[in-house]
Formats: sequence, structure tokens, C-alpha cells
Amino acid sequence: MNTLRLHYFFDPLCGWCYASAPAIAGLALAFPDSLEFMPSGLFADEGARDLSADWADYAWRNDQRIEQLTGQRFTGAYREQVLGGAGVRFDSGPANHALTALRELDADLEWRYLQAIQLARYVDGRDTGRPAVLGAVAAQVAAGCGIAVDAAEFAERLRGDGALRQATARRVAATRDAMRRLGRSGVPQLLVSVAGQQHVLSGEALHGGLPALVATIQRLGQAETQPS
Repeated sequence: MNTLRLHYFFDPLCGWCYASAPAIAGLALAFPDSLEFMPSGLFADEGARDLSADWADYAWRNDQRIEQLTGQRFTGAYREQVLGGAGVRFDSGPANHALTALRELDADLEWRYLQAIQLARYVDGRDTGRPAVLGAVAAQVAAGCGIAVDAAEFAERLRGDGALRQATARRVAATRDAMRRLGRSGVPQLLVSVAGQQHVLSGEALHGGLPALVATIQRLGQAETQPS
């Protein structure tokens, strides 16, 4: 499977992407040179919004369904401090910038950071739309990999680094272009490319756990590399 490429289309504030987190983290360890993260910008820019009471209720109902189906936790702290917090904005733009910034330091940090901010939001009840929170988590994740990141400087970069915003915008544009070519919308999606052939996995394939997902990828690889 030397020709294997995996492109993961996601948004940091997507609850179903959080449901995919265990399998995606496993893929990052199993196929570290094949997996590329593709931020869709679904809940950034024109997709961002103020977190109204109606939207918060809708999000919580959807999150409860995700928890029932996949086992991923959505805690009371998340409901009270994020969905019910004052001045919270539903905007994945800052998290996308943070992911890009860490990717520039070390590509291996990106999946670790995505998982960390998902847990910070849905379990610990921290608002991951705030640069200060994103900076604190970035410093913690980077330190775990032996890389020094100053939390305050990182947060300030998220607020005002034009070059970082442009780099993130290019990634989002590339993701949206790839999804248009595939005729796909929504996240999460995993594009599996083997020997020039492309297969898109979503839904149960991503939420059924790592062993089943790896088995599916291996089957696709074997099918594409069998002699005709």
C-alpha cells in the first residue's frame, strides 16, 4: 500500500467529526506519512454565527444523538459553559488558524491538537473559539511532543497574523475544491486514494472504530492492487 493517501475533510466544531476522532487519531499513528488533514471551513466565515439559545438547543440535541450512537462524551460542563456561555460565538475560524500554525511547526502536532481541542470543548467545557484557550491547549500539546510554544504569543498570532490567515484560507480553499470535484458536501469525510483510484468513506465507516476502518482501507488497497 505504498501509494496510499488519506485526506480527512473536517471542521473543528463538527460534532460528527468529534465522533470520528478515535478512528482518525488511530489512522494518524498507523499511517503517519499518508494522512493529510483538510479543514473545510464549514463553520468559519459565512458559516459562523452567534450562539443563540435556539441554536444551542439544536446543537445539544444533535450532540446527545451523537453520544448515544457513538459513545463520545458531551458533558454538562460543555452544555453550561460553551452552549450556555455568555458571548460565545460558534466560529471555527480561530481553531483552523491554530491547526495551521501547529502544522507549520510539526505536521504530527495537527492531529494531536485537533483531538485536544475537541476534548477541551466537549468534555472540559472550554470555549475553543477563543484565542486564549487555543493558545493554552497549543502550548500543552506542543510540550507533550518536546516543542516549546508560548501560549500568549500563540493566541496573539491567532488574532492578528495576516500570513497565517492567508495560509489557512488556502487550505480551506483546497479542501472545498477537492470536495466539489468529488461531488461531496458535509463533514466528516475520508478520501482514500490507492493506486490512482479514489474512495470516499463517511458515516459508519468513520464512527465504527479504528479496527473496522483500517480493515476497510486495507480491503480497498488489496482490491486496487490485485492484478487484472
